[in-house]
Amino acid sequence: MTGLPMLQPEILFSAGVLFFAYFIRGIAGFGSALISVPLLAIFFPVSQVVPLIGLLDWLASVSQGLPNRRLIRWPDLLPLLPFTVLGVSTGLYLHTVLTPASLLFALSIFILLYAVYALLPLPPLHGGRWLAGPAGLLGGTVGALFGTGGPFYVIYLTLRQPDKTEFRTTIATIFVVDGLCRIVGFSLAGFYTWRTLAIFAGVVPLVALSLWLGGRVHLRISHKTFVRLVSLILLGSGIALLLKALTA
Repeated sequence: MTGLPMLQPEILFSAGVLFFAYFIRGIAGFGSALISVPLLAIFFPVSQVVPLIGLLDWLASVSQGLPNRRLIRWPDLLPLLPFTVLGVSTGLYLHTVLTPASLLFALSIFILLYAVYALLPLPPLHGGRWLAGPAGLLGGTVGALFGTGGPFYVIYLTLRQPDKTEFRTTIATIFVVDGLCRIVGFSLAGFYTWRTLAIFAGVVPLVALSLWLGGRVHLRISHKTFVRLVSLILLGSGIALLLKALTA
């Protein structure tokens, strides 16, 4: 008990970050890792943060994808999955051989450019399903490396132009597959300790509440507002990743 007061600021900060991250996840269907990983890494090692967020994201994905599974855009989803699995395997391998700063820098620049484009009053882009290959490979690889591969899936689905509820359900289903691959890989690599699992169990109620509140907000916003919110999340995440890359 004597050490509790010293831990309180970090605990309160972490609880606030998780609540906000999964509230946004409840609205948009993604963004929790993009928000939480850079902020939690201020106080905790990335090697602990990424596996923990991987567990929480997978739980969130299941809760968002299964209830509305009839809305999943299967023709857009299925071509993505094999490349996602390959990307996760690649990322887990690169964990052992790669210095990630340069890749993180490139990722942040790419996300920022796309977010700025999406916020400008320009005509929307439309992309073919062939984009599932690079999106799945890059999303899986970067997700396994940094826990933040979602922007590639988001960009791919945005280019396929689903409505906001189809988007939210389909992106959650992608994360179910992507997250399960990462969890298996992290487990085999020994990233999950009893302490990590205890923290996971302790924050699940907080995450569940924030997801539920975000889902309520999701039902009340227009498609135009939703697209703008997604773009702003990408912009903020790109800035956070760029700062992390520059200080790595």
